[in-house]
Amino acid sequence: LLESGNAYEVDGNVYFAVESFPGYGRLSGNTLDQLRAGHRQEQPDPRKRHHADFALWKAAGPGRLVKWPSPWGDGYPGWHIECSAMSLATLGEHIDVHTGGEDNVFPHHEDEIAQSAPIVGEVPARHWVHGEFLLMAGRKMAKSAGNFQRVTELADRGIDPLAFRYLTLTSRYARKLDYSDRSIQAAAAAIGSLRAG
Repeated sequence: LLESGNAYEVDGNVYFAVESFPGYGRLSGNTLDQLRAGHRQEQPDPRKRHHADFALWKAAGPGRLVKWPSPWGDGYPGWHIECSAMSLATLGEHIDVHTGGEDNVFPHHEDEIAQSAPIVGEVPARHWVHGEFLLMAGRKMAKSAGNFQRVTELADRGIDPLAFRYLTLTSRYARKLDYSDRSIQAAAAAIGSLRAG
């Protein structure tokens, strides 16, 4: 990416230059003009050529325990490059379906496309499928919100963990699913009926 002009290095950090990729924003519907500086942090990083440029490699600061040597000094991979590297190494240059939650569309999957396409010659996945959020009492289920439940907790309550799988299959992937005691109990009853069948 450095050799092709899609990336540049500053102070041991390697950034992807979004302006070098004409298709940037196509998946999410964003344009570089729409993206405002500081949308992810208060102050844009002054080392970046464009505020939407993203890190492929980050320099390890003092005290950083997890780091690897590189031509730019000790550091670690950026979030987006990890996924592209794993996909290329295990699945190959082109895959049929790439999935994730709707919150991965931008910037994560947009950045995966931008950094992978110059290497493989085209968008790396034929189809991008994004699932909606799982809700609990009408709010997005998240550890940070404290409104989540582990599948192991279902088993502890005597509910077959397959009931959760059944529940998720009752909703289309692109629709929100509201998880509740009532919905998991209904799914458990449905599993019981199928087994008794």
